[in-house]
Amino acid sequence: MIQTGNPGPPCAGLRIGDLAPDFEARSTVGAVRLSAQRGRWLVLFSHPADFTPVCTTEFVALAQNAAAFDARDCGLMALSVDSLFSHFAWLRMIRDTFDVEVRFPIVEDPTLVIGRAYGMVSAEDNDSATVRTTFFIDPKGIIRAMTCYPVNLGRSIPEMLRIIDGLQAVDAQNALAPANWQAGDAMLQPPSHNLDDVFAASDVSGWLLGENGKQS
Repeated sequence: MIQTGNPGPPCAGLRIGDLAPDFEARSTVGAVRLSAQRGRWLVLFSHPADFTPVCTTEFVALAQNAAAFDARDCGLMALSVDSLFSHFAWLRMIRDTFDVEVRFPIVEDPTLVIGRAYGMVSAEDNDSATVRTTFFIDPKGIIRAMTCYPVNLGRSIPEMLRIIDGLQAVDAQNALAPANWQAGDAMLQPPSHNLDDVFAASDVSGWLLGENGKQS
């Protein structure tokens, strides 16, 4: 587990398929431990700083769509270098200005130990204002997808939900989600690894995309 009381290792360079590093830290809903989230999906994301324009719009949008994540059995957890009291003041401003309460945890990471362990910031960075990174973590604690946006571009909430829908669908159906796939769309079946199946297909792409290119 990441120890938040020491500077920690340099940027870890996590990849899809890695076990998400465990940590325990203070948050706006009390002490949280990442491994305690096992059993459901989790979106863990960094934001450059409290009281910044793009981050404020993201948190308003995420709070407004919290029920959509919950309906997918998916939690939300944010992370930044700001102090717990800065988080509190920012959330009060968001509530009073936009009439929405941010109830998912926002973790404080003043030493950058968590951000560095996740590769959200490099070992040389003194703050987290360079990128906004998102990790999509499955119920077993495995990183299944990642996105990374620059500081001046906000995330797409519909795309975050589409990623969760897609990951859950490919697991449930043992299938593949094609380009521009949306929940409820047809999926592709995994192609055969058998040469006889390739030669036996009725058309040249049947073994790869399904017979006659049809999705199922």
